[in-house]
Amino acid sequence: MKKPILFYVYDPMCSWCWGYKNTWDKLEQALEPYVDIEYKVGGLARDSDMAMPISMQEFLQSTWEKISAQLGTEFNHDFWKNCTPRRSTYPACRAVIIAREYELEKQMLEAIQNAYYLQAQNPSDNEVLVELAQSIEIDKVEFTKKLTSEKINNSLNEEINLIQTMPIQGFPSLVLGCKGQYYPIKINYIDFRETLEEIKLYL
Repeated sequence: MKKPILFYVYDPMCSWCWGYKNTWDKLEQALEPYVDIEYKVGGLARDSDMAMPISMQEFLQSTWEKISAQLGTEFNHDFWKNCTPRRSTYPACRAVIIAREYELEKQMLEAIQNAYYLQAQNPSDNEVLVELAQSIEIDKVEFTKKLTSEKINNSLNEEINLIQTMPIQGFPSLVLGCKGQYYPIKINYIDFRETLEEIKLYL
């Protein structure tokens, strides 16, 4: 019998997704007997070559501090000194879609998050993404070609259109596809067991 699908809707450069990572890892493991899990990217911010406005930079820095205070998540604030922040997460979204073709989506997501939040690198830059792809043993030439291809861009747009039909409220979001319907699942950022029990109620 086919298991229900739990959609994990995220953006590789979403700071709350980074904050949720440890709890999500535990929940994902606990859910293995009950559901199939599919990762879907949300496309938080479109392509842009413009530097992020100072007000947006300050807002995001305060968000990092808030997440760190609430969840104990580690952030490397050197990012704001070492990089030119851009409000552009679509390149990172394309990178994880490419990695999915190699069954390396989770590895690419982790590489992007570590580079961004711990190593103060900028995953809005294609050059950074190419290096990260190499680090998880995806061919540099293939990856570089795909990263700017129409096919991958279309895949990203299709995925964004799909998740817009789901009952999500920002990123991360959990949506259970069960009995022909989508059910929003409340996220507990600290206790994975509460979310696990809620999901079980639908099964």
